Amino acid sequence: MSKINKIEEELPYKEIGDYPDFFSQGNIIKRLIDGLGYRYYWATESLKESDLSYRISTDSRTFLETLEHISDLSEFVLRIVQQQYSDEILEKRKLSFKEIRVKTLNELKKASQILSKVSDDEMKSFEIKIKQEDSKITLPFWNTLNGPISDAIYHTGQIVIFRRALKNPINSNVDIFTGKNNRTI
Repeated sequence: MSKINKIEEELPYKEIGDYPDFFSQGNIIKRLIDGLGYRYYWATESLKESDLSYRISTDSRTFLETLEHISDLSEFVLRIVQQQYSDEILEKRKLSFKEIRVKTLNELKKASQILSKVSDDEMKSFEIKIKQEDSKITLPFWNTLNGPISDAIYHTGQIVIFRRALKNPINSNVDIFTGKNNRTI
């Protein structure tokens, strides 16, 4: 078994898991990221290599380009919750589909784990930190919700639609309401 295949077997978000015992700002955002991770896991599970070049129109992204964009968003979210600066243009590495999937799911999980340990007082100081050329920009953490997290959810939905168009729909046992699958998969 190859290293990537072994890593894929251990990926997070096959199920969301139990919800936290208490509400906190970090736990609420954590659960939002967990919902994204679960949706992304199943939207990308059992994709075919032949699907990756599909584009819905000539001026749209391909399946693979959409996955790369979601990967960039997951990296951005992780840097935000780690309170690290994000460069305006993230370093582009050419990754395979499997590498993108592993990277994205693990970054979402790591962001979720960090948020589960952040107190409400600590959340008050969270902000988005961006380096652009010679300047540094900060934005309120709120923009993380309507920005990269919402954008990643939106594009994950596009992946689901692409799959339907290609007659390769996601597994029908996936239950996004509970975050657990209806039957053992």
